[in-house]
Amino acid sequence: MTSRPGTSGPDADRARWRAFAVCLGAGFMTLLDVSIVNVALPSIEASLGAGPSELQWIVAGYTLAFGLALIPAGRLGDVLGRRGAFVAGLLGFVAFSAACGLATSAEMLAVMRLLQGLSAGVLNPQVIGLIQHLFQGHERGRAFGFYGAAIGISTATGPLLGGTLIALFGEAEGWRSVFLVNVPIGAVLVPLALRYLPRAERQRSGGMGVDVVGLVLIAASVVCVMLPFIVAAEGPDASPWWLVLVGLAIVGLLVLWERWTERAGRSPVVPSSLVRTPSFSLGAVVGTAYFAGFTGIFLVGTLYLQTGLGLTPLLAGVVQTPFALVGAVSAARSGYLVQRFGRWTVVAGIGVMAAGIVGVDVTVGSTEGNGAAVAMAGWLALAGLGNGVVISPNQTLTLAEVPVAQGGTAGGVLQTTQRIGAAVGVAVIASVFFATLGRSRGGLAGGYGPALSVGLRVTLGLLAVAFVVALLDALRRRHGPVSAAGPPPA
Repeated sequence: MTSRPGTSGPDADRARWRAFAVCLGAGFMTLLDVSIVNVALPSIEASLGAGPSELQWIVAGYTLAFGLALIPAGRLGDVLGRRGAFVAGLLGFVAFSAACGLATSAEMLAVMRLLQGLSAGVLNPQVIGLIQHLFQGHERGRAFGFYGAAIGISTATGPLLGGTLIALFGEAEGWRSVFLVNVPIGAVLVPLALRYLPRAERQRSGGMGVDVVGLVLIAASVVCVMLPFIVAAEGPDASPWWLVLVGLAIVGLLVLWERWTERAGRSPVVPSSLVRTPSFSLGAVVGTAYFAGFTGIFLVGTLYLQTGLGLTPLLAGVVQTPFALVGAVSAARSGYLVQRFGRWTVVAGIGVMAAGIVGVDVTVGSTEGNGAAVAMAGWLALAGLGNGVVISPNQTLTLAEVPVAQGGTAGGVLQTTQRIGAAVGVAVIASVFFATLGRSRGGLAGGYGPALSVGLRVTLGLLAVAFVVALLDALRRRHGPVSAAGPPPA
């Protein structure tokens, strides 16, 4: 079944939203696996005899491979067709999820997690590209609102769902269900994708060949920039920081190569017109800084709740659930808000998010026990209210002026910068958390309260960067308003 932007009527509307529901389900499933595995690590360690290095790669390998695939997959989807790339990524994700759940050694699990992350990275840019293709105007904002809700819910409910599955299936082997749960979901989504996703618009122009050199340079730069920060979350002193400089040098080489490619009349991976679009460039900075601050909260927060306050994985997930629930409600309304208030929606959302984090900071620095957990849940609900009107409106505004034909590429670039931001933020926040913990044993919650407080202040600093850039973009748009509806499909 095919639906084209600009068509109307009940049948076209149903077709669009059915296709979008498939995209939403697949995107939620892949993003959930970023956080759900954290609560399963003790079970994996006991079951497979995994050491610190293997555990680190089980967590970090997924994120690294995810980020590595986003831009190349987005470009390939734009050129060769998003439907085929979506289905291929979904099939790979389901197959490697099953392999993770059946792993017989820590090394096997780490490798399968890499391949699972690679498949997720192939799938996710197609979701963004398909939303761009299927919707226009207020419908696009509404669709991105639901997608933003899925991002927020998947991140915050990962620990809750993981803790529930482990409680149901037991500490010894319950970790396998964390991966195997993807198999029946994927078995439903694959035939639905084949039925409802539009048969894509392969680009046949002779100038739209795939820039293999550009793809390789992007892959190398992502690995070099992300890897040191991922390793640093485990131990900063052992991280190969020199790779960051190598990665930046490769980025410079990539810029030169892409310019030469365009001058030669061929199509680069990242068109210069995309980078020169202010709405895209500023929105990418907002998203990177925001994800750097937002993602690390749940790692250090889970450690505080489970180790500092002694809560079970399930109860630790319950404390974080209000963030997801309230965020889902606000995200669902964000499409209307961004159409009416534009970039000011994101500015306000970051401010509300920061207020909630300040509340958590004050709580963990002055209270402990069950009272701290209850108060933390309340402040996280406020933070979730703000979070719901940041992610999807920022995505809508960032992609507003991007032609539909470049939707997958732009989505891949945007998600890659967010993944890099998340890796950097988790590493920095975890580093200051553990450094403070080592100096504050005996404080509130066994020292975990002060450590979390310091980590949250790093989060607030990163949110401040996102706030300032979003504010500058909002002021810029006063003089030349940019519609959140986006350009006409072309």
